[in-house]
Amino acid sequence: MDELRLEIERHPSNVVVQDLGYEPLFSVSPTAKIVIIGQAPGKKGQESGIVWNDASGKRLIRWLGITEEMFRNPAIISHMPMDFYYPGKGVSGDLPPRKEFADLWHEKILQQMPSIELTVLIGQYAQKYYVGNGKKYNLTEVVRSYKDYLPAYFPLVHPSPLNFRWLNKNEWFEKKVIPSLQSRINQIITS
Repeated sequence: MDELRLEIERHPSNVVVQDLGYEPLFSVSPTAKIVIIGQAPGKKGQESGIVWNDASGKRLIRWLGITEEMFRNPAIISHMPMDFYYPGKGVSGDLPPRKEFADLWHEKILQQMPSIELTVLIGQYAQKYYVGNGKKYNLTEVVRSYKDYLPAYFPLVHPSPLNFRWLNKNEWFEKKVIPSLQSRINQIITS
């Protein structure tokens, strides 16, 4: 994995982030049974070198129903965002992950994680890349239909505090989806 990390760092597409002193932010292990794929590191995560090192991470840990220690142990749960670098700030939040990034690196990394039983897809970018929208109209419908993607994938909305309106509007998410997610995570971790 160290060679692959160096390959990512040295790739010409990452020159700008190298100049900022950023290192690729992902945390993976060949023994992991679960991989979480989000959009890209937030600014706090990128600067600290710790995945999901912000309020979104705290909420995600709560949704998964696990301890922070488990969450941060790549031998149990690996983290592989759609882009391994903070994309910068846009008009209405962080910029999206670079489109070509997952094409360049995800398959190479996933091949080194043969024990993955569940891929948690956080947000529209990860969901479109891995499961497409199919007949589902939008992120809400994909998340509402999470059972259609099991046992391999579990789509979630982003746990950002900025999603409070979506969470308030879609109360079924924390009442029905989160308990199913926690049950599946527990089943995998304890098996």
